[in-house]
Amino acid sequence: MGKKKIAGTKNVYELAQERLKVIFNEFDNIYVSFSGGKDSGVLLNMCIDYIRKNNLKIRLGVFHMDYEIQYKMTIDYVDRILEANKDILDVCRVCIPFRVATCTSMYQSFWRPWEDSKKNIWVRPMPKKAMTKDDFPFYNTTMWDYEFQMRFAQWIHNKNDAVRTCCLIGIRTQESFNRWRCIYMSRKYQMYHKYKWTSKVGNDIYNAYPIYDWKTTDVWTANGKFQWDYNVLYDLYYRAGVNLERQRVASPFINEAQESLQLYRVLDPNTWGHVLGSSTWGKMVGRVNGVNFTGMYGGTHAMGWQSVKLPEGYTWREFMYFLLSTLPERARKNYLRKLSVSVNFWRTKGGCLSDATIRKLIDAKIPIIVMDNSNYKTLKKPVRMEYQDDIDIPEFREIPTYKRMCICILKNDHACKYMGFSPTKEEMSKRSQVMEQYRIIVS
Repeated sequence: MGKKKIAGTKNVYELAQERLKVIFNEFDNIYVSFSGGKDSGVLLNMCIDYIRKNNLKIRLGVFHMDYEIQYKMTIDYVDRILEANKDILDVCRVCIPFRVATCTSMYQSFWRPWEDSKKNIWVRPMPKKAMTKDDFPFYNTTMWDYEFQMRFAQWIHNKNDAVRTCCLIGIRTQESFNRWRCIYMSRKYQMYHKYKWTSKVGNDIYNAYPIYDWKTTDVWTANGKFQWDYNVLYDLYYRAGVNLERQRVASPFINEAQESLQLYRVLDPNTWGHVLGSSTWGKMVGRVNGVNFTGMYGGTHAMGWQSVKLPEGYTWREFMYFLLSTLPERARKNYLRKLSVSVNFWRTKGGCLSDATIRKLIDAKIPIIVMDNSNYKTLKKPVRMEYQDDIDIPEFREIPTYKRMCICILKNDHACKYMGFSPTKEEMSKRSQVMEQYRIIVS
């Protein structure tokens, strides 16, 4: 948006306006998924502006999943923008004890915000007019947050007796590969009238990504140009020297946020203290297992973020088994299952590597079997090989090594994302069950 416009082309703001025109013309039930972050914030502001400038006689839905533990600045921003536009907004601010992934603990892979049995140690009081589990008949205790999101779409569609429902999501493909895949892989499924920025999630229910092609600079240019309100947490992130890729307002306990968890103690040291009699950090330590340790050592050797040194007298394989021996049984078995899947994969199918990486493996005299054909759309070749202890090449993260597994364990990365592990059959089965249940519901 801030760049000089090329003749005959449209900037991302103009393209987003065209997408909003389609949405507001074609859908009678529209809501924005709003987290309080920069992307969903700019999308919500743009929708509010569109409604007011075009004098539309409609009310815009806002879906906000309140995770209990958030920066005070995020809460203030959410409260501020919802209050300022309450004349045109219908707000669903949900405070639900669904399962939420955490990577702060060896002992638990998830936690529950707003859990009834832990009300006495909630980090903050539940917001006024919040919607709880009693408001949603589809809620159950085994439900993950992403499952609740899927079920909410059908629920709000039925509740409003809608003809056609659209959920607007502030995902940008620049943010990550997963977000890019979320949009572009959805092309395999039905879109709304072949608009590549939409995907069908149920009968007459669609997701739309109006700002999918925006860059981070576009987001901040729009906030500045149109004087939109935004989460001032980003100002503090900037002053603290946090790079753009790590400026997150989502759950502080996910793997991607470990390194910056300590910032809660710096940026938001005494949040809600006058109400609760203690700091946010103190409440967080008591609320979720492993928060204090991760806050102190996230981003350090202790959590596997910097170069990990092998203890004297150990191989990486031996060190891995030592680390596993210190874990509770459930966590240990989880890592061993994933390791078994990965070992079998590299032995039988092989991972796809570039010609340059293959040459480096050959030069290092590592036994490999290079195959010609791959089931994936790539120029790389599948390579079968055994797990290595360690390997000193720039493509370290592409090669199966016990050192990488050690780093994974040190990070409390229960899903083994650092290893690039695919979900196990059990995990795929669970997710398939969720999707099948959802398909039955919306069919």
